[in-house]
Amino acid sequence: MELKPFEKKVYLSSPTMHGDELKYMEEAYTTNWMSTVGANINEAEKMVTEKIGCKDAVALSSGTAALHLAIKLAGERLYGQPKVGHGALEGKKVFCSDMTFDATVNPVAYEGGEAVFIDTECDTWNMSPKALEKAFEIYPEVKLLVIAHLYGTPGKIDEIRTICDKHGALIVEDAAESFGATYKGVQTGNFGDYSIISFNGNKIITGSSGGMFITDSMEDAHKVRKWSTQAREDAAWYQHEELGYNYRMSNVIAGVVRGQLPYLEEHIAQKKAIYNRYKEGFKDLPVKMNPYDEKNSEPNFWLSCLIIDKEAMCRQVRGEKDVLYVTEPGKTCPTQILETIAKYNAEGRPIWKPMHMQPVYRMNPFITESGNGRARSNAYINEGAEPDVGMDIFERGLCLPSDNKMTPEQQDVIIEIVKRCFR
Repeated sequence: MELKPFEKKVYLSSPTMHGDELKYMEEAYTTNWMSTVGANINEAEKMVTEKIGCKDAVALSSGTAALHLAIKLAGERLYGQPKVGHGALEGKKVFCSDMTFDATVNPVAYEGGEAVFIDTECDTWNMSPKALEKAFEIYPEVKLLVIAHLYGTPGKIDEIRTICDKHGALIVEDAAESFGATYKGVQTGNFGDYSIISFNGNKIITGSSGGMFITDSMEDAHKVRKWSTQAREDAAWYQHEELGYNYRMSNVIAGVVRGQLPYLEEHIAQKKAIYNRYKEGFKDLPVKMNPYDEKNSEPNFWLSCLIIDKEAMCRQVRGEKDVLYVTEPGKTCPTQILETIAKYNAEGRPIWKPMHMQPVYRMNPFITESGNGRARSNAYINEGAEPDVGMDIFERGLCLPSDNKMTPEQQDVIIEIVKRCFR
């Protein structure tokens, strides 16, 4: 096969528009409902509650905003309303997913808490229940956990819930990447005491931005709506008795979300087909696709990823911003594959760098399955060292072009590019 750069860039995961989005945006314009109230917001919230099977959803400006208010709610439920200028988690430790985007854990810091990162497990690339058990042994006073479903794949949420219930801990569920995914037939977004989804520009359903707080508590929904509009009291004038935020979704953005939502199942089917084509195309290579529990879960397949077998890795060293690798016959590394894909006008990206490796959180506690609080290496990097699963996946894994507008012919080229990196 002769390989040539794609004339039009093949993206990691770009928005897929259908036309209804523009209709609802124009409706917001023509009716002059351009701010944070309007029919699009109401309809988008209703559609999400029907899809997820929850009682209410609150449309917010981003998934991060939704996470912030969810974590604030949890903190106030656990520790009471803080004084102005103090966070709801002031001085408290919170268990958090380690392999995720930092938006999952930053709100813990916003509210004055300290994230304790829980290592990843190999079966789903999500939080390890074994490591979580060890964390509770070390920090039995912790009463809050924040868990993300990585790349649209549900974690072992039943095991996580059992452990948290045993220790009297609440769960904030970050389903930003997993909207439409199910665990034992139940939609993600239903497993937390507080849950959120995201409509960021590259998500499976997008509003270009935006997110939602998901709940079965009408009281919590009312609280979040109030906080998201500067916590204005029910008075004829502007009366404020607590801190508020400018976090409500606009009716224009909600028009995009409203137009996108009917296509969720179609997008999932397209993403799943991409995952399966990669899996078949790579069956003779020393790689594996990002795993999931085929018995209990159905991901939304938002991003297709691969991890290179240890013995097929060439030498690769990453600094904070730079990377070096040495090419070897029959071997490759994520950097080489990503650089080669980019030469052909396609977009991949590294796996999320684990939070415990990030400079901003490097001094935070980090718990592995053995209970070691500061494992810095893994058995692959350093024979006999304390396993650090997240670091190992980061070193050997990458996200492949997963855009649902990518044609099978374009994907065949991506598969061939990866194959040639092993020659």
